[in-house]
Amino acid sequence: MASFSLIGIVVTLLPIIAIILALLWLLQIRDYNEKQTVQNKQIIQLLEELRNK
Repeated sequence: MASFSLIGIVVTLLPIIAIILALLWLLQIRDYNEKQTVQNKQIIQLLEELRNK
């Protein structure tokens, strides 16, 4: 009987764990996109400096 209740707990927690992992993944993507945007702005600035020389 104890194994059935353990399986029930695991099955109940799986969606919650999946949602938490998905949110963490989305936060990592957001952080990566912010870093990429900063890098792109720096590249554009450098290219404009080269063009104006």
